[in-house]
Amino acid sequence: MGIGELFALGCAFTWAVAIILFKKSGEHLPPFALNLVKNAMVLPLFVATVLMVEGPQFPALPARDLAVILASGVLGIAVGDTLYFRALNAIGASRMAVAQALYSPSVIGLSMLLLGERLSLWQLCGVALVLCGIVLVSYSRAEGTAQRRALRIGVLWAVFSVFLMALGVVMAKPMLEQYSFLWVVSLRVAAGFAGMLAIAVFGHQLPALLRSYRGVQHWGAIIVGGIIGTYLSMMLWLAGYKYTQASIAAVLNELAAVFILPLAVLFLRERVESRQVIGVSLALLGVVLVVSL
Repeated sequence: MGIGELFALGCAFTWAVAIILFKKSGEHLPPFALNLVKNAMVLPLFVATVLMVEGPQFPALPARDLAVILASGVLGIAVGDTLYFRALNAIGASRMAVAQALYSPSVIGLSMLLLGERLSLWQLCGVALVLCGIVLVSYSRAEGTAQRRALRIGVLWAVFSVFLMALGVVMAKPMLEQYSFLWVVSLRVAAGFAGMLAIAVFGHQLPALLRSYRGVQHWGAIIVGGIIGTYLSMMLWLAGYKYTQASIAAVLNELAAVFILPLAVLFLRERVESRQVIGVSLALLGVVLVVSL
């Protein structure tokens, strides 16, 4: 196993741990507020890292490439992560583990559209299996139309958030191959934070955000989750894409679903039903078909 594969595997585990911490944090903090403060905490870490490793000289980026990097950060971090936290609160960590499996097919499908790659028949079958797994997990016997509807809406948020994360990394991949890895990562985080801060300021949301922060009871989980889930996990995630093939990195990233389920049972006391295990298995089988054939 090469260094790229190790990075991707480490990303899967650190992201799974962060999801458990973010679920705990999300019990007392709205998704937008959680994402904003998480990015505010880790941005200085990225800036310090890039200055120590690369120095203060800003890379010579053409305006078009810089715009792509910044747009990647806004879509994948500002919008994608916020919707991810909203879905996490709505459907729980165990169901998010299955929605997360849509990430690899999304990356490959978007690569087909944006980078000229092609999907085989087996890969299309793999996408279908992932979707079947998501449908199986999102099915609910809960009584009451409102509760079933809320669950399905939460699953839609989850699917859309994973799609935006995939779009962000597909947009950034050519830049990762051409320019400094640390500068690209730092610029993405800065763009995501700046986009969210602009929304908060111009949307007159700052007073409500400050009130929500004063009521937080789990700052430890937020701080550790931000460092592990944004700083460490993102570095490992993008490093995996830089140092190994995208398809290999994608399938190793999907092992996060395997890690999330037992962690959700142990630390969040979530009840995992047999159909959720079957759904995860179908989704992961679909991922293997998508990335290996």
